[in-house]
Amino acid sequence: MNALTASAAIATGRVQLANVRQRSLVTAKVRVLWVLLLFVFATLTALVRIGQLGLFEQTPERASLAEALLPPRGEITDRNGVPLARAFPSYSLWFNPKALGEGGLPLVKTPEEVAKALVAIWPDADYNDILSRLKAGKPSYLRRRVLPEEANKVFALGEPALEFPRENQRYYPQGSLAAHVLGFVDKDGNGHVGMEQVLEKRLLDPAQRGTPVQLAIDARVQGALEDELGRGMMESNAKGAAGIILDADSGEVVALASLPSFNPNRSDLAYNDLVFNRVSNQVYELGSVMKPITIAAAIDAGVVTNMATRYPAGPLSIAGFTIHDSHNFGASLNVPEALIHSSNVVTAQVADRLGGPALKRTMIALGMNERPTIELPARGFPLFPHGTDKAGDWARITTMTVSYGHGMAVTPLHLASAYAALVNGGIWRPATLFKVDPANIPAGRRVFSASSSARMRQLLRLIVQDGTGRKADAPGFRVGGKTGSAEKPGTGGYRRTSLIATFAAAFPMDKPRFVVVAMLDEPQGTQATSGQRTAAWNAAPVVGRVVPRVGPLLGVVPDASRDVDITDLSPLVGNGEGE
Repeated sequence: MNALTASAAIATGRVQLANVRQRSLVTAKVRVLWVLLLFVFATLTALVRIGQLGLFEQTPERASLAEALLPPRGEITDRNGVPLARAFPSYSLWFNPKALGEGGLPLVKTPEEVAKALVAIWPDADYNDILSRLKAGKPSYLRRRVLPEEANKVFALGEPALEFPRENQRYYPQGSLAAHVLGFVDKDGNGHVGMEQVLEKRLLDPAQRGTPVQLAIDARVQGALEDELGRGMMESNAKGAAGIILDADSGEVVALASLPSFNPNRSDLAYNDLVFNRVSNQVYELGSVMKPITIAAAIDAGVVTNMATRYPAGPLSIAGFTIHDSHNFGASLNVPEALIHSSNVVTAQVADRLGGPALKRTMIALGMNERPTIELPARGFPLFPHGTDKAGDWARITTMTVSYGHGMAVTPLHLASAYAALVNGGIWRPATLFKVDPANIPAGRRVFSASSSARMRQLLRLIVQDGTGRKADAPGFRVGGKTGSAEKPGTGGYRRTSLIATFAAAFPMDKPRFVVVAMLDEPQGTQATSGQRTAAWNAAPVVGRVVPRVGPLLGVVPDASRDVDITDLSPLVGNGEGE
């Protein structure tokens, strides 16, 4: 074979080898492609089947599987997604006296020894209660919500009759925070008192309970309100307190507190007087906090047109009843002075000129004649005065006393909603515990004109700067508000030793964002309150401490360069104290 032939043979072999390799590569790619196509086909088939089963076929087995993957009860969160109520699996301690068989001894050790050992694990347990349950020989729960380490200690006792069934429990991560808003769930899984009761169907609905229910409550603001109300109670030795922070434009309840409170995690101890909600369910004669409403109605009706007009300030006798003030403020007062000194006499005269029908219409427009509008199940019915004639109009003395907060009893929630209308431009809106979309704020109803509302913002700010509300002033937050100290009614008249002290406020008054109401039930004169029991000394300071704590959390930062322009009112008022 010559060199040329040999070269040709070699070249031919290389070509054949290259062709073989190319064919092998193509074959491999085709096989991979087929495998990929088969995998995609199988995946699509599975997905279609899963969708078909989920959408069109619902078998008990599949329903139970889906049920098992969902929480047994839906979660409740605050407006920022912070969990307020959720379900979690836990152990319970169950006494099963038949664990060793029929006729066998229920316990290895004596009931006294077992009870003593269990109290050593849980020092807060009631020894006598446990002992009686063990001796009774009947199946019963000895403890709920048992931690794993506690279960291990009980297991080490070597008592087969002490069992640990796994159960789902309702848990409130924030403890007693917003307890009156949330309510509680009993051992049978039923919601009570608050939103747990209101949302019962929604929280148990398998189609919805995977999505948390978001409330308008802000956990941070709620904590600050409860803390300052508790401090106010302690400093004044009050028997109770109530407070609410309300969005002045939307009606959203950002915080709502009633003290003393209860721990919803201890549903076995929740059935007591502490579950009563003072904010939405208890009606009070709230006193002088009603005066700005009377003045606003009079301004709106054209009865008060000149802030400099003076009214006699001496005791006023009407229908055998004498209206007087807590202090002597001189011979006469104008409207700004009447508000900063909290004069019953002048407010009554303004209401008399306004007339009962007009004042009554205003109170009805503010919802004072019906239960407060909110989602909570417990809502107190106001004690609204009945008319004395066929037209249902109030007697003259009724008009006068209602004007300064006596003769009509409403809840603190009524008051908060009324103050929102007083400062937000005149629109009353229902309060709500659900977070509101800013694009869907309820239209509400007009009660006061925008100009009357603007004038009231000036007057309320003046009260805090120069009047009875000075202790509520928070630098930079432009707080405006009114004090109210009302004696509680009792047998044979009012009880002079029992007061309801309230401060109703809004901030910032140049553009009101939030209403704050703080109320103390039967505060006492203490060293912390300089021996005084009135709202100026106990409820007003609560608001003065709350506002700086919650303002920045709600997007309101202190600004000393801004304020309501009250230059036309300041020259009209003198110094003095009311209430």
